[in-house]
Amino acid sequence: MGTISKYKILSQAKENFSRAEYKNALDKFAQVLQNDPDSKEAFNGVILSEMAMSGEEGAEALFDYYEILRVEDKEEADAIMSEILESMDGTLEKLSEVFAEPLRNRLEFEEGILYSDFQKILDEGGDFVETFENIMFSTRVIITNKEDFLDFLDKLIEHDFAQMALTYLENALSVYPGDKLLRKLLKKLAQGKNIEN
Repeated sequence: MGTISKYKILSQAKENFSRAEYKNALDKFAQVLQNDPDSKEAFNGVILSEMAMSGEEGAEALFDYYEILRVEDKEEADAIMSEILESMDGTLEKLSEVFAEPLRNRLEFEEGILYSDFQKILDEGGDFVETFENIMFSTRVIITNKEDFLDFLDKLIEHDFAQMALTYLENALSVYPGDKLLRKLLKKLAQGKNIEN
């Protein structure tokens, strides 16, 4: 299996997973794993697909979280997801605890702020542009779910951070090429601003 077909199959597997076609996703992730036993992305995909097929409610959230992490840093995302999956022992009952603790620890090491904390500052009357610029120069915003990511992109577009929003959107669309909400945001961005190719 060549590199191109490996990435094509992984992309199809993710698309299947996003459409809740977990059996197809599992088959494709397994196909990649068979040819590349060291592929952590395929390995994690197999486990998440199996979890989703067995009705584990948090599997989709975990998959979204993984994809968002991969946009930032693929290797770190693979390591974090492997840790989470190992610590879960096939059950998602303690999903929120599993998310919260490692994330809080990461925040301390990486000097990051959770999007929910960033949102609280805004809810308390903080100006988006001022708050975001202060955070951007001293730390970074860590986003852990798709809804927050979409909300963040929407705010970036709304407050004229067009180039930054475009970069995030391009990365996200490479992971979710058929995502309607991402495409809608891209359209909104294109209508509002002239951005160089």
